[in-house]
Amino acid sequence: MKAVIYVRYGPPEVLTLRNVEKPRPRDNEVLVRIYATAVTSGDVHLRKADPFAVRLFFGLLKPRKNILGFALAGKVEETGAKVKRFETGDAVFGTTGMRFGAYAEYVCLPENAVLAGIPANLNFEEAAAIPFGSNTALYFLRKGNIQSGQKVLIYGASGAVGTAAVQLAIFFGATVTGVCSTANVRMVKELGAHKVIDYTKEDFSKTGDTFDMVFDTVGKSAFAACIRSLNKNGVLVSCDASPSFMARGWWASLTGSKKVITGVMHETPEDMQFVKELVEAGKLKPVIDRRYPLEQVAEAHRYVEQGHKKGNVVVTV
Repeated sequence: MKAVIYVRYGPPEVLTLRNVEKPRPRDNEVLVRIYATAVTSGDVHLRKADPFAVRLFFGLLKPRKNILGFALAGKVEETGAKVKRFETGDAVFGTTGMRFGAYAEYVCLPENAVLAGIPANLNFEEAAAIPFGSNTALYFLRKGNIQSGQKVLIYGASGAVGTAAVQLAIFFGATVTGVCSTANVRMVKELGAHKVIDYTKEDFSKTGDTFDMVFDTVGKSAFAACIRSLNKNGVLVSCDASPSFMARGWWASLTGSKKVITGVMHETPEDMQFVKELVEAGKLKPVIDRRYPLEQVAEAHRYVEQGHKKGNVVVTV
């Protein structure tokens, strides 16, 4: 099968298309024929080994996992002897977890992987644009205990996590303010944000507005500005926090009424099913910036690394 391989950390050019052995499912696994995947910010961090801590978990001198790719949409081509949850021919979407491997024509995943049937109103490319941003946003909004009637600010509202967070926060009954660049203001408004702040023209922390939750989806906001913008018992959530941000957050949570939540996203098959139902109900829609063929994954990485994508960058396999 065709797969995009990398055997060393570095620039996009370390990603090369090769022929590798097609995997075979074990008794508790399904073999998925992948039709579409996505290039996420996490893929870029792993490819570059940036931050350095990546090397501590995924290989100090070279990557232990040689095929990147986290999100996928495809069809179950074969099932192991003990699999009951899926059948051959099922159209599925979801994530590979820490196994990665979605930059390929096939991947084997356990029956209890984060997979669900593809929403009836999406094609494979649209389905591949859903899991990463939606599952991440869902996890952190829930961890921040989002409630109906709250005022929520989404910083980085135009990215993969941000576009999902805007829609999910609205679903949960929040009044949403999005923060993004000039080029993306209209899109964020169309996603349903009640107010959109263009960060190139206005500092959200100086508007006089305060929020029950500030959700930084890109790790680029100033800690002090976020804390200043919270109500007395507000919550600051970050899914891409630096070590200094986490340290300051720990101290702020310990010494004051405002709480700071960071950490690593955790997802379940039940989350994927919940997201599927939201998509089918019209409460959550994919946002796709660009599409690339598998042969151009390096170009897709180069584009994502610039940090200006709108929603998701999808790769067709």
